[in-house]
Amino acid sequence: MIPATGERILLATDLDRTLLPNGAQAESPEARPRFRRLAARPEVVLAYVTGRHRALVEQAIADYGLPTPDFVIGDVGASLYAVRGRTWTHRADWQARIAGDWEGRTRADLARALADLGGLRLQEPEKQAPLKLSYYAEALADPAELLAAVRARLRATGAACHLIWSIDETTATGLLDLLPAGASKLHALRFLGEDLGIPLLDTVFAGDSGNDMEVLESEIPSVLVANAESGVRAMAVERARSLGHSAALYLATGGMGGMNGCYSAGILEGLAHFIPRSLDWREVLA
Repeated sequence: MIPATGERILLATDLDRTLLPNGAQAESPEARPRFRRLAARPEVVLAYVTGRHRALVEQAIADYGLPTPDFVIGDVGASLYAVRGRTWTHRADWQARIAGDWEGRTRADLARALADLGGLRLQEPEKQAPLKLSYYAEALADPAELLAAVRARLRATGAACHLIWSIDETTATGLLDLLPAGASKLHALRFLGEDLGIPLLDTVFAGDSGNDMEVLESEIPSVLVANAESGVRAMAVERARSLGHSAALYLATGGMGGMNGCYSAGILEGLAHFIPRSLDWREVLA
């Protein structure tokens, strides 16, 4: 366990199948109310870190009764918003930092370069963003050949890109996101923490899937919720070990407060592991 060092905590969580109970496993009924009470504490800075765009984040907040976050890292790290009530302020400084990686190329330019590459299907327009190009693909166990072909096409454009591969287990569909090279959930979370002056050791991230992997394997204290797929769990453990970050990864198992460790129960369990003083907060276990 890595001890926290400060007063404020940056609690950052993925949405789908991490905070949102929209996977196959059951949700502990007391978990989300506890999470809402926790998020209301003044020392907690709450960030949602997601592949969703703004409208879908707002929909999730309404549909699931989620607390309004202080920040949203959206589009798998390609957008950053400060949120104050109903007012969302786009962080243009983050956008400017990552935009140069595409060397003036647009999303449409990159899509044209990949237009005749087999195995890819563009996602719906509402799932695209100015600095994110997203595709559906077959749920390949080993996407290395496909990704190599994509990278070769993109290199020819001159744009420096970061590729994020994951699988939506609810639909057995491969998901491929193309971002500027400096954009990812990890890069955006580091940027936000530095901007807020909150050390990484006072940050806790929660995730469940392949597009969370860069954070799960990093030096940022992270929890993998209990409902994560076994393959994701094994990969996160191995990658964190190989990078020397095993102490920064916690696997939720359930049992705390009678909860099962899935979804928000896992987030609370991981927070208690990395920030033990949170167990003294009535909001967590009340």
